[in-house]
Amino acid sequence: MVKKLLHTRMRVNDIERTIKFYQDALGLTVVRRSVSPRGAQIVFLATPNSEEEIEICWLPNSPSVAVQPDLMHLAFEVADLAAYTAEIEKKGFKLSDGPTKTDSGAILAFIDAPEGYEIELIQKPH
Repeated sequence: MVKKLLHTRMRVNDIERTIKFYQDALGLTVVRRSVSPRGAQIVFLATPNSEEEIEICWLPNSPSVAVQPDLMHLAFEVADLAAYTAEIEKKGFKLSDGPTKTDSGAILAFIDAPEGYEIELIQKPH
């Protein structure tokens, strides 16, 4: 049996643009950068209040990444979705869906990340 999830890897076409998005829109921080033996640039981003990291990977001389719509998303909890979305909209990020209240009382919204990835923002019910 596994102990816990450590990181999620995402391939991208533009690593610097992707890093900037996750820093500016979500407040993630770069914890380490490396180059693999195959020449891949790898960056790990720390998520506030979580041990799980996001690994961003760019492989030179490889086909472009094309993420299918609705294939995958990353979900992040926020304390106050209305305040958070107002803050990121001031920075130029736009909601692609929501806010929507679920039957459980959670409020959800989505923003588009680079490369076709999607970010879900969740305010859990109190």
